[in-house]
This record gives sequence, C-alpha cells and structure tokens, in this order.
Amino acid sequence: MTSIILAAQAAQGSGMSMILMMVAIFAIMYFFMIKPQQKKQKAIQKFQNELQEGAQVVTSGGIYGTVKSIDLTKNTVELKIARDVVITVDKSCIFQDMANTPLQK
Repeated sequence: MTSIILAAQAAQGSGMSMILMMVAIFAIMYFFMIKPQQKKQKAIQKFQNELQEGAQVVTSGGIYGTVKSIDLTKNTVELKIARDVVITVDKSCIFQDMANTPLQK
C-alpha cells in the first residue's frame, strides 16, 4: 500500500517539474526571441510613419530607391529607382533607410 502512495507522490512531483520546465522554456523563448522581434517591428513601424520625400530606402524586395512622393490615402510610395524610372510600392514594403547604413558611400 505504501509503495502505491509513494509512486503517486513521485508522479505528482514529476508533473509539477514538467510544468515548471515548460514555463521556463516559454520565458526563455519570450525574452530571447519574441521580445526582440516586437522591438524591431516597432522600430520599422516608426520608420514607415516618419518616412519623408527624398529619403533613400530599400524595399522588402531589395529595390533601392529615393522616395519621390507619399500617398497617405492609398498607403503607397512612389520610388525613383533610376533616371526617369518611378515605381509605386506599398508603404509597408519599405524597411530600411539607406542614409543610416554603413553600406552607403
């Protein structure tokens, strides 16, 4: 009879340690993966909201260009990518300001 009680107590302790382990793994994932990604996403959103004409940017597709105009009603941006070549992209596709990157000459 006592062996059954001891086995039940061991199983309970094992279950509790499993729950604590899962909580610890989630906390580690949150602080090392989720929170930095949220911080980066907020910085990108701030950059997109403060976008101005004349800024040199890179789109999510890797296209480099200069902002020619911004249409807030359609949420689009016209980019000049070459002489006499202007394309329209969604504002949410612009991720990086080339003026603040080390690759800029």
